[in-house]
Amino acid sequence: MKKKVLLVVMDGIGFSTSGIGDAVGTANTPVLDKLLANYPNVRLKAHGDAVGLPSDDDMGNSEVGHNALGCGQIYSQGAKLVNESISSGKMYVSDSWKEITENCVTNNSTLHFIGLLSDGNVHSNIAHLISMINQAKKDKVSKVRAHILLDGRDVPATSALEYIQQLEDALAACNDASFDGKIASGGGRMKVTMDRYQAEWNMVKIGWDTHVLGLGKQFATAAEAVESYRAELGVIDQDLPAFVIAKDGAPVGKIADKDSVIFFNFRGDRAIELSMAFDNDEMPYFDRGSRPDVTFAGMLQYDGDLKLPKRFLVNPPEITNTLSELLIANKLTQYAVSETQKYGHVTYFWNGNKSGKFSETLETYKEIPSDRVSFDERPWMKSADITDDLLAVLASEKYDFVRCNYPNGDMVGHTGSMDATIVGVESVDLSLARLMKVCDKHGYIMVITADHGNADEMAEKNKKGELQIRTAHSLNPVPFIIYDKTTTYSLKEGAFGLANVAPTVAEIFGLTPPSCWEASMLQK
Repeated sequence: MKKKVLLVVMDGIGFSTSGIGDAVGTANTPVLDKLLANYPNVRLKAHGDAVGLPSDDDMGNSEVGHNALGCGQIYSQGAKLVNESISSGKMYVSDSWKEITENCVTNNSTLHFIGLLSDGNVHSNIAHLISMINQAKKDKVSKVRAHILLDGRDVPATSALEYIQQLEDALAACNDASFDGKIASGGGRMKVTMDRYQAEWNMVKIGWDTHVLGLGKQFATAAEAVESYRAELGVIDQDLPAFVIAKDGAPVGKIADKDSVIFFNFRGDRAIELSMAFDNDEMPYFDRGSRPDVTFAGMLQYDGDLKLPKRFLVNPPEITNTLSELLIANKLTQYAVSETQKYGHVTYFWNGNKSGKFSETLETYKEIPSDRVSFDERPWMKSADITDDLLAVLASEKYDFVRCNYPNGDMVGHTGSMDATIVGVESVDLSLARLMKVCDKHGYIMVITADHGNADEMAEKNKKGELQIRTAHSLNPVPFIIYDKTTTYSLKEGAFGLANVAPTVAEIFGLTPPSCWEASMLQK
């Protein structure tokens, strides 16, 4: 029988190294336990230099993880890409940077920065923002406003005041008779601006109203806003409502005609929709009111196929020679499925940051709409629906390579709810049981892995040694398992990362991978 492969990405499910807050180890996972005990498996590195990030202190994420899984190579990514551009000075001599700053100097207008204020290195880094503020002053920009999205997801859940103070200190160091820098607005990342995959456009509208129009609850400072909301609502940083900084009842930083705007996030998925609001003439998703005529740029181009945004500061990695391209070159059919929250990861990011298919005839994509509720309220998410779809697809025996993503370990893990995350992990385990049966019947080899850890480390100790909720990704390794009832595979010993998955899949198919790929993990 011709070999066919199902690749399952258990998003956010890794191996705990601390034993603290381990929802994966606590969950009842008889299927995963059986696979690890009886079938070939290794642990993969899914963070730091294994996925192109600056150091091993940098946690992996779903975007760089799926890039590495899908292309078999390691590219400079995210923070590392921007770090290189800033340290070399390349960013500040780019045409886009010159357009942004010269527009402000010529029109005596304001340069606005919008983005996630933390050093999580997943969506952004506060060091990049501070560097750009300092450079803007050197380039004779006289007025800067920062519109800050508070994290509590890739960094400790209630760390916002630390980052606000860092930014306030940086602005104070720049402020003088020739320069005026202030924080103008903000809000939690899961309430304001940073929607993705067009799942909740109202988040973007709230961001637009807050950052651009200056509409919303007013406070004298960002710190006052955070402290007031915490006392009133008892929520962590990512869930803080929108706020506007005002003086004498007037917003200090509305965005106006002839201003410049930089979205300083480098990760694309949660930056695309606000970029559409600034760049696109047509906006059917919400009423922008009086749309200001601004010079807008992103840190990166968030969607290369859509050319969005049109202007960007740092060129993204040009990822070529992906697994999808190799399979198509060998006339193998492919199917990709996930729910909305991770659909882009098994398509766009998997294919090297490309929105379109490589072949309309050989590839099929399926998006299952996500529920619009908090993930801890429905932690099984769409795992059953994804599995139902896969069972039909595998039974059809139409596709040579099928890939899917179960988002539960990541998306539920980010809520900080241990009980809900355990249910999410157990939902994925139930799905594996159903998939094993249909793989046996229809001749599929099931390859199981993850893109990064999260649910495996739901708590951490603070500086006082006290346990606190952890909502960020972990630095833990993730599984790689080969399940096949008819063939026995052996895996090499050694240090492997996510980029070793594609060459291993290629070898299972009997294909010769490009010479630029990492090594296969199969023992010949």
